Amino acid sequence: MRLSGGIADIIGGTPLIHLDRLFNNEPYTVYGKLEWMNPGGSAKDRPALFMLREAILRGDITEETVVVESSSGNLAISLAQLCGYLGIRFICVVDPRTTEQHKKIIRALGGEIDLVTQPDPATGEYLPARLQRVQELIHELPHAYWTNQYANPDNALAHNRTTMKEIADRIGPIDYLFCGVSSCGTLHGCADYIREQGWDTRIIGVDALGSVIFGGDKAPRKFPGLGSGIVPGLYRNDLADEVVYVTDQDCVQGCRELVSREAILAGASSGGVISAVHKLKASIPDGAICVCLLPDRGERYLDTVFNKEWVQKELGMPPAGPEEAGGSCSI
Repeated sequence: MRLSGGIADIIGGTPLIHLDRLFNNEPYTVYGKLEWMNPGGSAKDRPALFMLREAILRGDITEETVVVESSSGNLAISLAQLCGYLGIRFICVVDPRTTEQHKKIIRALGGEIDLVTQPDPATGEYLPARLQRVQELIHELPHAYWTNQYANPDNALAHNRTTMKEIADRIGPIDYLFCGVSSCGTLHGCADYIREQGWDTRIIGVDALGSVIFGGDKAPRKFPGLGSGIVPGLYRNDLADEVVYVTDQDCVQGCRELVSREAILAGASSGGVISAVHKLKASIPDGAICVCLLPDRGERYLDTVFNKEWVQKELGMPPAGPEEAGGSCSI
């Protein structure tokens, strides 16, 4: 059993583009790494490939295996795609914050949905409840295997070996890296690469307001994929040089700017990363080279981020203004 060829061979190698219209008046340069151009539509294709491939090589996954994972949506899509390619069963434990589009894609790829409807009573968070359900499934199902994105070193290794190497090969050392956090796999792998190379890069962890990863106060969050209700096993306190917290409104605003200025329809966490750059604009020195990791596609958020009625009702934000509605860029 091997995970190579076909769809597996086109994961990675995503474009790195100059966001010159969005940041055209700034004295620094900002690039966007378009992770949504992976075949599964997000950066999660990379760890899905590494976690499955390494488990196969260890003998932990065979033709009889049932892969189980807890996910807010994107990793589940990536695992459903690759498990479908392998011809093995995949079950994803999700919660009510997972969008309907994510769930439809998971099912279309052959994945099974196990929905946790109630948060953990002790913490009020859905993630501990999802993890408890994962434990139940791996004890109930013969040949079950949990990829465990929150503590699996192959998650971080994927970004160490591919994401940051692609950036280095394209533009060399960078001054700033803006990276959204959830499982901490991307941040962990990228930080390790940067320090192995001896770069002076300032690593910015972009976290959701209400996430507890970096010791913030717990609060409700509307969007999946950014922040966490637990401190993941892949977290280390030296991963980020600075943490920028973004609100749900910041995520929507960043997404609006990406689509109106750069014609990039990206997901909520991408908007949060763009907003983080704005929040630090006064401290970024002239001539700095910055890279933003833009994790996923915006089509999965058409009923939330890009739905003006939903945004107004749930977040109290007005509809996008004329410059945010598209067509405002001068050429």
